[in-house]
Amino acid sequence: MDSKALITQFYTAFQQLDAEAMAACYHKDVVFTDPAFGTLKGTHAANMWRMLCANQKDKGLKVEFSRITDHSAHWEAQYIFSKTERKVHNKIDATFAFKDGLIIEHTDQFNLHKWATQAMGIQGFLLGGTGFFRKKLQAQTNKLLARYESSL
Repeated sequence: MDSKALITQFYTAFQQLDAEAMAACYHKDVVFTDPAFGTLKGTHAANMWRMLCANQKDKGLKVEFSRITDHSAHWEAQYIFSKTERKVHNKIDATFAFKDGLIIEHTDQFNLHKWATQAMGIQGFLLGGTGFFRKKLQAQTNKLLARYESSL
C-alpha cells in the first residue's frame, strides 16, 4: 500500500473510532509527537488512540481530513472537551515517515494556545501559550494514558 493510501486508511479508521485499525497502520517502533502528549513510542502511541477513541464513543467526535500527500495531511477534530464541556475545533497538520510499509513517525502540530482557549476558556487563554501549561498538560495526559494502560 502506498503512503497516501495508508494515511487515508488511518484517518478513515479514526472517523469510525476504530483504534485497532489505526494501530494496524503503525510500525511497532512508531514515534508519535504532539503538543498535548509530547512524545510517545511503540504501544504507548497506539494506546493513546485506543484511549481517545474509547473516550469519544457516542460523544459526537467529528474528524475530517484533507490535503493528503506522500508524507503529510491536514485534519480537523470537533468534539466536546470532557473536563469543561466546552466545544473544541482543533486544526492539525500531520507529518509522517514510513518503514516496512507502516507509519514509523507521526508528528501532529497545532496551536496549543488556541486549543487551550477553546477547551478551558479564560484560563486557557491566559496560560495556554506557556511552557508551564504545555508541561502540565503533557503530565496530565500521560497520567491518563498510564491509567488507561493499567486497565487493559
